[in-house]
Amino acid sequence: MENLNTSSEEGFILVVFSDWPHLEPILFAFISIFYSLTLFGNTVIIILSQLDLCLHTPMYYFLCHLSFLDLCYTASTVPQLLVNLSGLDRTISFGRCVAQLCIVLSLGGTECVLLVAMAIDRYAAVCRPLHYTTIMHPVLCRALVVFSWVGGLVNSLIQTSLVMAMPLCGHQLNHFFCELPVLLKMACEDTGGTEVNLFVARVIILVCPLLLILGSYAHIARAVLNIRSMAGRRKAFGTCASHLIVVAMFYGSGISTYLQPVHRYSEKEGKFLALFYTIITPMLNPLIYTLRNKDVKGALWKVLGRSTDSA
Repeated sequence: MENLNTSSEEGFILVVFSDWPHLEPILFAFISIFYSLTLFGNTVIIILSQLDLCLHTPMYYFLCHLSFLDLCYTASTVPQLLVNLSGLDRTISFGRCVAQLCIVLSLGGTECVLLVAMAIDRYAAVCRPLHYTTIMHPVLCRALVVFSWVGGLVNSLIQTSLVMAMPLCGHQLNHFFCELPVLLKMACEDTGGTEVNLFVARVIILVCPLLLILGSYAHIARAVLNIRSMAGRRKAFGTCASHLIVVAMFYGSGISTYLQPVHRYSEKEGKFLALFYTIITPMLNPLIYTLRNKDVKGALWKVLGRSTDSA
């Protein structure tokens, strides 16, 4: 209990990448660039989705929320990481650590459910095109988004309360933010019962949404195979390819981190994997969704054209 009291009062020291001091200046430079690209790309998508009437559809409504999620997700970890890499401050208070864990888990859980909503949208577009506007009614779209945020928050509160109820030993946190598996490894007592409860919560927020997404794409694949023309198949597949890539990146890294037993979790490997899903994925999402998207490109040229005309 003494260790718990001192941890609660004094907080933690984030080890970050001090095991590889020669890498820290390089990581600082690259992460700064990636973070700037993340802010720019996701902000552009949000602005375009609001300004262009052609993008006022369920698909871009969900994409706008995904971009906002990515902005929040990176803002919850990356600025602190840059400060740590610069050597200015490597400490985090116990209260800030709890808040950061809750926010990160909440945003991650929200994205899990939001990707299901986007899969439902693709299912309606490919498998029920004649009834698409009826199925994807604005009321349903708003309900799916609200459910995503509420579901992510509730699951996060459950997981955070389970972890923070345990006594924690030591002050050195071998990561660049308050990551759940790392905190579990710092527990002073047996975590068997807590791990079981956490595993159930993770299955609900990770595996169940993934199964729904895979189920919707099984129906989509069957519908695409029934399309006779190759052009029609390409068009149907093109509407789903971007979402599938994002799902693969997000769930791949999430399952690798959160569904393995704590004793098998490698803190060194976990830090580099965390760089992928906290920085690289949010940076790539705007590129994946816009690179081959004529609607977004057209909206961008319209906005740029208006700016040029007004100038």
